[in-house]
Amino acid sequence: MNSARFDPPAAEIVEANVVAALAEDIGPGDATASLLDDAPDSAYLLCKEDCVVAGRPWFDATHRTLDPDVRIDWRCNEGDRIAKGTVIATLQGHNRALVTAERTSLNFLQTLSGTATVTAQYVDAVRGTGTQILDTRKTIPGLRQAQKYAVRVGGGVNHRIALYDAVMLKENHIRAFGSVAAAIERARALHPELPLIVEVETLAQLGEALDTGCTRILVDDFDAATRREAVRIAKSAPYDGRIPLEVSGGVDMSTLRGIAEDGVDCISIGGLTKHVHAIDFSLKLGPPPGG
Repeated sequence: MNSARFDPPAAEIVEANVVAALAEDIGPGDATASLLDDAPDSAYLLCKEDCVVAGRPWFDATHRTLDPDVRIDWRCNEGDRIAKGTVIATLQGHNRALVTAERTSLNFLQTLSGTATVTAQYVDAVRGTGTQILDTRKTIPGLRQAQKYAVRVGGGVNHRIALYDAVMLKENHIRAFGSVAAAIERARALHPELPLIVEVETLAQLGEALDTGCTRILVDDFDAATRREAVRIAKSAPYDGRIPLEVSGGVDMSTLRGIAEDGVDCISIGGLTKHVHAIDFSLKLGPPPGG
């Protein structure tokens, strides 16, 4: 894959993540690293399980914060699928900075590669259906931008970033207004510039949302037959598929393909960022095996 496809968050976001993580880990100083003579040294980064690599900007920023002159030579691109046992980077710097940065840099890389890897698995599972895999706001506090970036690296698509960049009318909001149509009208009046996503629980509510108009409709907890009927309605005249349908909740690998084949446009999965399986990497001083 070509790393140019992925736009990482602004440099100040990456820097803020790294500064906070290093402060948490180093505190007043790395007591063990202070035993070293701070001599020039090398290291290599070993991938210990199959994965999709994501998180290079955070890995690099961690090491360069502690040693601005460190040289990092990557042997893979962001988004590449890497086999277990592959050396994916070599580093040249000072030994104190290398060992102090080790855990923090790997924490970023293992977490973001885990997110990208599971996202790629879901994307692969719906390939050919036209259905997009979306994330949610179920992210690690403080790392939302990083994890949503990793979702993009894995081939997924970002849902709203936070509470400020879209209106999402769910069950409680609709109950407060008395109807889907009333809630939509209020949202359009107050935030006409924002995307509007509406959650519906019945086919009647679906009809209200389609008639009133919105950016996307989330069909919540529909059984398979009702979901297929929702797709048929939304794609038929007079709506003609102009408003995409999204499914969320209760989705796993055993149900994913069937839901996609029902014809929905999007499936949002909290587990992409919530259930993180960290990828196993190791940073070792010295030259890589075989040179």
